[in-house]
Amino acid sequence: MPAERRIAVLLLASTLAALGLAGVYIAGGQPQAEGALLGVALAGIGFALILWARGLSSEGAVVAERGPLGGTVEDEEAVEERVEEVTEEPGRRSVLRLFWAAGGALALSAVFPIRSLGPAPGNALLRTAWRPGSRLMDTDGRLVRVDTLQVGGTLTAFPQGAEKAGDSSVILIRLEEGQLQPRPGRESWSPRGYVAYSKICPHVGCPVGLYQADTHELLCPCHQSTFDVLDGARPNFGPATRSLPQLPLAVDPQGFLIAQDDFDEPVGPGFWNRD
Repeated sequence: MPAERRIAVLLLASTLAALGLAGVYIAGGQPQAEGALLGVALAGIGFALILWARGLSSEGAVVAERGPLGGTVEDEEAVEERVEEVTEEPGRRSVLRLFWAAGGALALSAVFPIRSLGPAPGNALLRTAWRPGSRLMDTDGRLVRVDTLQVGGTLTAFPQGAEKAGDSSVILIRLEEGQLQPRPGRESWSPRGYVAYSKICPHVGCPVGLYQADTHELLCPCHQSTFDVLDGARPNFGPATRSLPQLPLAVDPQGFLIAQDDFDEPVGPGFWNRD
């Protein structure tokens, strides 16, 4: 079988396999069939490229003595017969088109698994479940009131209705009023001495849950980063380089602690780390 025909057969098989792979994805997927079809599609293109490199991509060097210029009548008739001859073998241009067809079909089959990854997250990674007016709820499902904690007390809280949102967990601490040194613009974030910081360490995301009341420091048990509660949870020891995000708090007319808005910046480690 000539090289052109073998390449054409391989590329047609690859194209059909790639289209079949797309069909399997559309029908719901079947791992064994997907693997077999993908193998055929890739193998067809691979072997076709090998044959192309061996036999069609280069004619090689031809050395010969130059003959007399011009030609005889017999030569002209032979050329005319060759031009008029109809051949069923695919030419090089046809083979190139088949390469494009096989590559396009394989690219089409790759679109469907990419779509199965789901919608793009958008800004979802930059926000948590906290919204203006969200009430604080402890781990036992009880709403937090202004008299829930004594000075020096702490608890873990979540937004009401999103108790399982791990990225929204906060460590709530009650300080003596006037003890906190709020950063500019945060003067109204700590009513009655309450202050709330994200429990997710900005180093590698471990839970920050140990509060040392005598030094007013939060401790991450994973790598011993410590954060100064009185100074916006600024890190003062360990590998963490960012402050814990602070949740702006308020008190509603019924005496429950609520969030004024989401955290002042995205929580945890990640691409938003600008330090």
